[in-house]
Amino acid sequence: MTRALVTGIGLTMAAGAMSGNCMLPMKYARRWRPENVWFVFSIVSLLVLPWALAFALVHRLIEVYRLPVRELMAPLLFGAGWGIAQILFGVSIRRLGMSVGYAIIVGLGAVLGTLVPLFVGQRAFVSNAGLVRILAGVSVMALGIGLTARGGQVRERAAAVEISDEPKRSYVTAILLAMLCGLLAPMLNYAFAFGQDLAVKAVQLGNSPVAAAYAVWPVALLGGLIPNIAYSVHLLQRNSSWAAFDESGQDVFWPALMGVLWMGAFALYGMSAVYLGALGTSIGWGLFQIFMIMTATFSGLLTGEWRGASRRAMALLAAGMAGLIGATLLLSFRGR
Repeated sequence: MTRALVTGIGLTMAAGAMSGNCMLPMKYARRWRPENVWFVFSIVSLLVLPWALAFALVHRLIEVYRLPVRELMAPLLFGAGWGIAQILFGVSIRRLGMSVGYAIIVGLGAVLGTLVPLFVGQRAFVSNAGLVRILAGVSVMALGIGLTARGGQVRERAAAVEISDEPKRSYVTAILLAMLCGLLAPMLNYAFAFGQDLAVKAVQLGNSPVAAAYAVWPVALLGGLIPNIAYSVHLLQRNSSWAAFDESGQDVFWPALMGVLWMGAFALYGMSAVYLGALGTSIGWGLFQIFMIMTATFSGLLTGEWRGASRRAMALLAAGMAGLIGATLLLSFRGR
């Protein structure tokens, strides 16, 4: 294993740790409604920080964006698709519960986000043997996600909190929405993978490959900002929640911290993709999702979410974690 690969995996682990914990601060916003939190979080993570990082780290940034409009549209539109997925995620989790919704959305997002960049733009960089190992890693990753979600489902049912009283027709609709969300969720990775013309231009203007990655995020996340802000404003209007901004201004710290953790995670992921080489935006995404899931699960264990869970639930969780560890090894030691 080369030094660059070790560095890439380490950065991906750090990114997964930050992303897996980025929603925790939401628990500490005492008076703000979810839409207040999401409004500020969206502005910080999708607008302020990407541009601040890009201006601070990318030399001659304005010149980087002097590309034909068509070359900017791919990251912008893929980012917008991901922004829609963010909205559908909340809807799906409310209607299906964490376990089923999580399995469908994260499972599809992790698998597609890994395989689409691989087969569309990176197939020439991996041998047939390496491809078999990557596909095996993706399969084990999907199995690990499924077992982890199943363990959560068993735990939720035992606690009598699983959503099960919706009409069958409504449940099918919710499943379809979750599948649509899973299809759209990896589009942020597509935005980064297929927005590399911006990074190439930044390198041509004298930036290092690591710094050049920061030029892609402002465009990609601007696409994601639009649906997230629009939906937040809709909820703020419908629920008359604007007044909460004046009533409890100190709550602004928590969504701002969420934004720092979230954007920090994707900034590190962008760096890791450079160190991971030609397959950085495919296997890198898979590793990022694995470390994010593992971090979120361990945080749940530490904060007591699994306290009192049955032996079966814990066994499924342990099997899921073992699967994710195995997938990490397969994706990391993929060979050429």
